[in-house]
Amino acid sequence: MKHALRAALLAALALAGAPAAHAAWPERPITLVVPFPPGGPTDLVARVLAKQLTDQMGQTVVVENKGGANGNIGMQYAAAAKPDGYTVLYNTSSIALSPNLYRSLAFDPVKDFAPVSSTAVIPLVLLVHPSVPAKDAQGFVDYARQHPGKLSYGSAGAGNVTHLGALLLLRSLQIDAVHVPYRGSAPAMTDLVGGQVQLMTNTLNDSLGFIREGKLRALAVTSRERSEQLPDVPTVAETVAPGFEMGAWQGVVVPTGTPDAIVQKLNAEIRRALQSEQMQKQLKVQGAQALGSTPQEYGAYIKSEIQRWGAVIKEAGVKLD
Repeated sequence: MKHALRAALLAALALAGAPAAHAAWPERPITLVVPFPPGGPTDLVARVLAKQLTDQMGQTVVVENKGGANGNIGMQYAAAAKPDGYTVLYNTSSIALSPNLYRSLAFDPVKDFAPVSSTAVIPLVLLVHPSVPAKDAQGFVDYARQHPGKLSYGSAGAGNVTHLGALLLLRSLQIDAVHVPYRGSAPAMTDLVGGQVQLMTNTLNDSLGFIREGKLRALAVTSRERSEQLPDVPTVAETVAPGFEMGAWQGVVVPTGTPDAIVQKLNAEIRRALQSEQMQKQLKVQGAQALGSTPQEYGAYIKSEIQRWGAVIKEAGVKLD
């Protein structure tokens, strides 16, 4: 009887201590894995969030870039990490694209990750090199249809949202153009500015500088409403493709098995960060829109995007392995 009471007391103490350990999180720096190269459109937003979280939580959030294979290398790395809240993945829509593009992945985007929160969405912008004579979206459609197969469009990689966004748009407009994939948005934009390719649908935050310097011409944005950063540039929907809308969305997930107390605390900190005046201001400068959600809402959204893009990719016949 005495031993039984002692065992019960020790078990109770262990249970009581578990929430306290989680409540103390974070006790050391957190690694925010960005599965794309430094300086790219995803990295730009992730670093703003990391800085805000560092300021709020009093613990350093370090960005670690692990680019390659459309984000799969970084996602695989994060999926295999210890589920203790100290390795966090800053994911993009690639988490919904990869399972539809690759026949075999070393991770399952639904089973191997626990959703935390959506963070931001960035519109894409239809860009052309100044050598393309079109001055607006309709002019571009007319010109491209008159020159089938003569124009080439760059992307940050085959299967990247900049590829599939352009593919979806061009197909809806019945335009035949040649896809030229690059290893990241930076080399793609370099060649677009140099005239090696003639067009691209790139993220707005990665394009604003080139547009404002007159190196590239913005014809339309893919968001539902016009961007405050480009108020004179119409949407695709209001010009050449009614109802067309898409963006490059982002969020945060953690390895499955991460304690729920940590997931909930991280969710609260991220949503607080997204609502802060400083972060709202910096996202606005980038042309990004702050989001924020519960873990359940974000998980449902990821699943719905896997289904949506699965249908698009299947129709397009795109496979990468």
